[in-house]
Amino acid sequence: MFTVTSQDQKNGSRPRVVIIGGGFGGLQLAKKLKNAPVDVLLLDKHNYHTFQPLLYQVAMGAIEADSIGFPIRRIFTKHDNFSFNMAEVQKINTQDNTLTTNIGIINYDYLVIATGSTTNFFGNKEIEHFTMPMKNIPEALNIRSLVLQNLETALVTSDPREKFALMTFVVVGGGPTGVELSGAIAEMRHLILMKDYHGLSKYDMRVYLVEGKDKLLAAMSPQASAAAKKFLTEADVTIYNSAHVESYDGFYLKIDNGKTLKTRNVLWAAGVIGEMPEGIPTGSIAKGNRLSVDEINRVKGYNNIFAIGDVSSMITAEMPNGLPGVAPVAIQQGAWLAKNLVHLIKGEPAEPFKYFDKGSLATIGRNKAVADLGKLHFQGFFAWLLWGLVHIMSLVGFGNKGVVLLRWAINYFTKNSDNRMVVRYFNTETRKAEVDCK
Repeated sequence: MFTVTSQDQKNGSRPRVVIIGGGFGGLQLAKKLKNAPVDVLLLDKHNYHTFQPLLYQVAMGAIEADSIGFPIRRIFTKHDNFSFNMAEVQKINTQDNTLTTNIGIINYDYLVIATGSTTNFFGNKEIEHFTMPMKNIPEALNIRSLVLQNLETALVTSDPREKFALMTFVVVGGGPTGVELSGAIAEMRHLILMKDYHGLSKYDMRVYLVEGKDKLLAAMSPQASAAAKKFLTEADVTIYNSAHVESYDGFYLKIDNGKTLKTRNVLWAAGVIGEMPEGIPTGSIAKGNRLSVDEINRVKGYNNIFAIGDVSSMITAEMPNGLPGVAPVAIQQGAWLAKNLVHLIKGEPAEPFKYFDKGSLATIGRNKAVADLGKLHFQGFFAWLLWGLVHIMSLVGFGNKGVVLLRWAINYFTKNSDNRMVVRYFNTETRKAEVDCK
């Protein structure tokens, strides 16, 4: 193994801040440290940032995959104190302030863990193997391939039971991701299926949404929850509330409400857990595999290790269940921590983090969305326009904003999309993508 050091660290002139994770929180922190008296090193196993809120549109072929990704180095071309390495952090060595990675040993003075979350299968290995998660671009492309392959197979199979399963789609999880994914599948069923797949009928295609809580979008207002259920029901999505998946073997999906569904398409959006390298003792890990942090996002038990975003758990009197796992929290924590790191380096008191909730949005399909903005709650077309505006403005890179806006406009007026190509075959036996189509 070798040791990776920056030029500033070699000269001993500035403390080194190492950030693990190029998500919303990690990027915001690195941006805000641009003129700070530190040397910033960002590590991520990918060399690009992913705009996760639009992953479901990649999965449904509405937009291109590269339009929601952006090269990390391009973001920081004018940051003299910034460097990036594409690396996988394997272990945090807290005793000597180093990281064990696949590219060598990396030293840090201050460490910020911004690794986000991963799919929670609740320990069920069968469900983990056979269902389709959607937390990154490769997984979204896997879903796109599986859906399109199954529709192609449904066109030619002579087995009615197999065709039934291929044409049945089940989304597990009634949060924003599950609701948006269900709406997109229902939209495909009504607008695209019979137009592009001659021989298949929209009446042969079924869409189910399974949610463990008694309502959809549980973190949003009752008005938003009710509207989401109404919109999905009108789109012929069958909703099972207060229901949990018991098992899935790749064909039969068993639910604890007594239902058994024959399906080849189970998309898992039922929960997340924090994702982090080894090295932090269990005493600093809270519920959901998240790092317990104090009011300045410092991991409890350490003076120079911090956590922000989905991987952190900040319990306060105002938020007894912790902060929500959404992008605005990570972004605000990243910006706030940048100021506090400078305070700490200068020997000044740090300021407790305060989250400002700007509201929540979720779309359910064409012209339909729900919005909670403080005490203002509204649904329908104007909520849909606002959702689109917020997501366009939040994308990284001017080119991505333009590409997505243009693609949305074309899709809206044509009621179709050009991105339904199987360019990476998904092997349903190995559950892995293959580059060469068969």
